[in-house]
Amino acid sequence: MTVVTRFAPSPTGYLHVGGARTALYSWLYAKSQGGKFVLRIEDTDIERSTQAAIDAILEGMEWLGLSWDDGPYYQTQRFDRYKEFVQQLLGEGKAYKCYCSRERLDQIREQQMAAGQKPKYDGKCRHGVEQDGDYVIRFKNPLQGSVVINDHIRGKIEIANSELDDLIIQRTDGVPTYNFCVVIDDWDMGITHVVRGEDHINNTPRQINILEALGAPVPEYAHVSMILGDDGKKLSKRHGAVGVMQYRDDGFLPQALLNYLVRLGWSHGDQEIFSLEEMIEYFSLDDIGQSASAFNTDKLIWLNQHYIKSLPVAEVAKHAQWHFEQQGIDTSQGPALEKVISIQADRVKTLKELAEISSYFYQEYDQLDANAAKKHLRPVAQEALELVKTKLQSITDWTAENIHAAINATAEQLEVGMGKVGMPLRVAATGSGNSPSLDVTLELLTFEQVAQRIDKALKYIANRTNS
Repeated sequence: MTVVTRFAPSPTGYLHVGGARTALYSWLYAKSQGGKFVLRIEDTDIERSTQAAIDAILEGMEWLGLSWDDGPYYQTQRFDRYKEFVQQLLGEGKAYKCYCSRERLDQIREQQMAAGQKPKYDGKCRHGVEQDGDYVIRFKNPLQGSVVINDHIRGKIEIANSELDDLIIQRTDGVPTYNFCVVIDDWDMGITHVVRGEDHINNTPRQINILEALGAPVPEYAHVSMILGDDGKKLSKRHGAVGVMQYRDDGFLPQALLNYLVRLGWSHGDQEIFSLEEMIEYFSLDDIGQSASAFNTDKLIWLNQHYIKSLPVAEVAKHAQWHFEQQGIDTSQGPALEKVISIQADRVKTLKELAEISSYFYQEYDQLDANAAKKHLRPVAQEALELVKTKLQSITDWTAENIHAAINATAEQLEVGMGKVGMPLRVAATGSGNSPSLDVTLELLTFEQVAQRIDKALKYIANRTNS
């Protein structure tokens, strides 16, 4: 048997982290078993589904690298197929037309709730005759027995059929309902394993009964627990970013988010950091825990720092480029981005921060950092800046080693510590008091840039002296 899994989001919003984790688990299981991963867009909620949401889902999946083998399929393009099976069930007496009005259904629901009963359809039209007027089509759920689900995560789940009512499978406007479309899709697409959130547990016995009524094979199921915020409540916007692309916008690498999400419920010993190849090798549905997982942004940041420092520089640069562009920084006008990342990687938590603190490599800074300038660009620094500029100008081979020697020679000639030369020069060259090692920083600039910025700093000192 070839394993086939699917991710089937509803396009009513962005791809949130809970959905991304479900997609990841489905993708990993298919890959670990040498199977196929299907992407299906469940857009039967026509009023709420939007093209923008579809685009956001596809963009999120592509950014995460969760490529699909089949699809994307769209339920709205398969209505004829669903209606074919609705008619089959009607013809076999396994479904029926229900003419009950909304008012009657609301009244029944109120009475049942008042009596402390679980609200469900009372089956009035189950054995009725056809009549004029609007109708929905309901599935004849079995009245006896129970549905047993051997869930990969939760073990045996048994639901009595008496707890279930006759599900509407086609609305009055002829549009088939979600639970019915899912059944036909899973059958047509050969889905063998369904990984989805625990909020679908109530849907599963209904879907199994329809599959069995159609004589279709029943997939295996794994219902994943929800993700909570660090306050123990369901993850939502109040906890910060919950949309996958917001994490991209905030400067996270997809490798970091995938590594973080895979550990939100699944584990392999005490290992925390996994390459994608290791995730595929070790992943098992049976190793997913039942307990809800709490989202910890600090741990995600830690992972992001790890990947910024440990991934091949070219891979980090591929993702960092977008952030430089977002900030209007043209990286073609300066050193190779890979070289900048190599000296900045240990100093940042996100790619967004990387772009922010590296802008001076590609464009003139607008103004000096006020605190750094006040502290280090004092009149006493004027002589050191003028002398170091002269020594830097004499360098014929612009390397970090020669730059370091020029700074050292300046300090020796003035009989001052290296900091008395280095810190004013750092502020002049970068606009702030923080940068990587000064020699490797200046090596990525040209002498002309450094000289121009020293002149700007000297002008600042002169203005400060005269004011």
